[in-house]
Amino acid sequence: MKNLLRNDGVQAALGWVLGTYLRVILRTVRWRHENVQCVEPVLVGDSGAIALFWHGRIPLCLATAPQWWRKRTRAFVSPSADGEFIAQALAMSGFPAIRVSSAKKGDSAKARQAVAAIREAVTWVEGGGALVVTPDGPRGPNEMIAPGALQIARRSGQPVFLMGIAASPATQMDTWDKVMFAAPFGRGAVVWEGPLRVPPEADEAAIQGLIADWSARLSAATRRAEALVGRTPH
Repeated sequence: MKNLLRNDGVQAALGWVLGTYLRVILRTVRWRHENVQCVEPVLVGDSGAIALFWHGRIPLCLATAPQWWRKRTRAFVSPSADGEFIAQALAMSGFPAIRVSSAKKGDSAKARQAVAAIREAVTWVEGGGALVVTPDGPRGPNEMIAPGALQIARRSGQPVFLMGIAASPATQMDTWDKVMFAAPFGRGAVVWEGPLRVPPEADEAAIQGLIADWSARLSAATRRAEALVGRTPH
């Protein structure tokens, strides 16, 4: 199965299917945005931004596209097999990827790749671009922010925005991230929070504290979005 997923033709087909689905959901679901005004100064200004939503809401993510289309925006995407077709799907809608991997202990090659990707991301947001990140991907744990997004925020000095996304009717799969697929012509909601910042002097203990706080906030925003569409959290 892994070898099949690595096939270029399969990746292209999956990317097209997902990209088409993303646009169908954007155009047919009645999307409601709560507190979206918090991001407006960044959208009309010259500063960069980092936007976070949970990995399991990738199939709903173009709900935020009307905002991020107003700014030069890229996505932080895993170089894994599933990451490749996700990157292709997002590129179809104008969000090219920066590819990053969470390096395992002792894997020096992946560690170098991760450092290079974070450096590229920092340069991008310092230059006024926006970066969209699923901070619990690609392997989880579910709804727990990994340190990479906060490292980018600390090094770049740019603001972070949280985006809780939900839709109804929708199906949630029994995957590690409880991925949600919306049905067309339903209701959707995006709950925004921010701007948040990582102090430049933040040490590891401070980063861990922010990880716990921001993870709870992003989950709360996601639960709020679920409540707005009348969905019971799983």
